[in-house]
Amino acid sequence: MFRTILVPIDTAETSVAEFALYLAAQFAALTDGAVRMIHVFPEIPHSFRAFLPPHISAERENTAGSQLQEMAVKANVPAGRFSYTTRTGVVYHEVLAEAEAWGADLIIVGSHSPSMGTYLVGSNAQKIVRHANCSVLVVRPKKDQHGNYWLIPQIAS
Repeated sequence: MFRTILVPIDTAETSVAEFALYLAAQFAALTDGAVRMIHVFPEIPHSFRAFLPPHISAERENTAGSQLQEMAVKANVPAGRFSYTTRTGVVYHEVLAEAEAWGADLIIVGSHSPSMGTYLVGSNAQKIVRHANCSVLVVRPKKDQHGNYWLIPQIAS
């Protein structure tokens, strides 16, 4: 079963990953597993770095860490079974590298509905599915009129 679950999170668009994290929390509760969230920062071009304050990297990592911790609490990730990391680079490369380094059994990634741009360029979820060495579950968030996810019932932990 899946005991090490990696969930990529874009902190600028948490609604896409919220359901993925919810599912990861449910799997972790069932299997006594662990959930790791990863946020990947885009690379800042060298030409812009000279104009940024030196502490900007630490600030953005702290902000992302706080957001990821709040999301884990909201999704009921089992206490002591949660960790997070941040990386800088190309999203799918960094997610796959973290999955390898951490030994993930499963990557659960939230995805938008496909658009024309996705078909032409490809999405991070698509690239993760294609190149991952572990299982990948791609989910699209769907809520009912009460704001509850409708795909699966609540699993008691």
